[in-house]
Amino acid sequence: MLAAGLTFFVGGVSCVREDELLKESDIQLTFSCDTLTFDTVFTTLGSTTRQVKVYNHGKKTVRFKAVGLRGGHGSRFRTNIDGDTSMRVQNLEIAAGDSCFIFVRVNINPNASTEPFLVQDFIDLQYEHTGGVGCKSIVLTAYGRNAVYHNPQSGRSYSVIDCDNWNHQLPHVIIGQAVVDSATTLTLLAGDELYFAPDATLWVYNCGTLKVQGTEEQPVLFTSLRQDEWYRGLPGQWNAIWLSAGSKDNEIDHAYIENGTIGIIVDTNVNSNPTLRLSNTVIMHHSTAGIVAQGAWVEADNVLVADCGTAAVSMQYGGKGRFRNATLANYWRYSARKMPGLVLNNWYMSSSGQTVLRDLSQVSFENCIIYGTYAETEVMEDKNDGAVFDVTFTGSVVKGVGRLSNSIVVDCIDVDPQFKDTEEHDYHLKEGSPAEGKGYTFPVEPEEKRWRH
Repeated sequence: MLAAGLTFFVGGVSCVREDELLKESDIQLTFSCDTLTFDTVFTTLGSTTRQVKVYNHGKKTVRFKAVGLRGGHGSRFRTNIDGDTSMRVQNLEIAAGDSCFIFVRVNINPNASTEPFLVQDFIDLQYEHTGGVGCKSIVLTAYGRNAVYHNPQSGRSYSVIDCDNWNHQLPHVIIGQAVVDSATTLTLLAGDELYFAPDATLWVYNCGTLKVQGTEEQPVLFTSLRQDEWYRGLPGQWNAIWLSAGSKDNEIDHAYIENGTIGIIVDTNVNSNPTLRLSNTVIMHHSTAGIVAQGAWVEADNVLVADCGTAAVSMQYGGKGRFRNATLANYWRYSARKMPGLVLNNWYMSSSGQTVLRDLSQVSFENCIIYGTYAETEVMEDKNDGAVFDVTFTGSVVKGVGRLSNSIVVDCIDVDPQFKDTEEHDYHLKEGSPAEGKGYTFPVEPEEKRWRH
């Protein structure tokens, strides 16, 4: 028994003897960052895990009396210090030239605020030296936000949105499928924000309608839930806005739709109005496509669709549409794209192997820029001669326009439009761009302010 107790006692003693303690001036500690900031952490959901690395650049081991959160167990932050999750670690040592990791996450409680609020704490590192105990601190900050949560209902994979009582004062977090039900209309106003969890979808169901009424100063935002720096601009973080078959009279004006798998899926048209009227909107950073229209009627004016994993816009299985003053700029950088930025198609293969023909009629691209990094052309004409393929390009810059054989082309050119900075996703045109002044003047003048001008 005595031997066992002695072994335990010896194991608890630091290998740094009292006479080996350093002068405070000889302790050379640095951190990978002095402040660890979490951006937009929604209450109750918790954050991603961030890390700080602590370096000992000195020539001898540094011994820490304690390392932990100043707020203790009452802190909203949680730590893993060199593998220890106990929140406060004692007698930690970092050898000369070595380092250790501190991992941090945060979970914030709801409150009554409608605005972002700051939550703060410190990691205190108390190190021993010949004169006593010194301390260095790492600042932890998180911007918390209250939100309205749309969680799947018990036993279902979806929730039904109460469209008549939508809260415009708080952001909304979509988890799973949030449904605009039959014969209801969801109206989103200037400044509304929707944040989507992985695989989440805004699903406008049969006979439902989506109306997005943003402004230039306050567009409606559709984006991913994670807003930490590494996640900004990262594609594929949520699923899509799905205007399913039977949805009708959908309108999206002044919106940003970013970081999903598909920006908007638009299904078959059901009445004498366009399935979707889209205007003054940016659709960017989607891992598959920006707009997928399937037998739909889409009217789009002054839109930017950029940086998608396959097509920026795919009009497939027939349909109808007009794009005016649109920029389809596909400079996807995560992998090699396997198709052009614009796909036009008037047929599909059924599950039984039968070819199904669908007319693609009255589709026009007027005063548009269709450009990117795909091979010789950014337009795919996937035509079956058994169905209508009625497509016109007018007054536009189109990469590979000379290769088009099934479309009508009027006064179009194939030349680099000279965007300001495709690496930084800035699709304004450089001064002297060959695209400036190229377009026609149509009977209804577009607005003067454009995303790309």
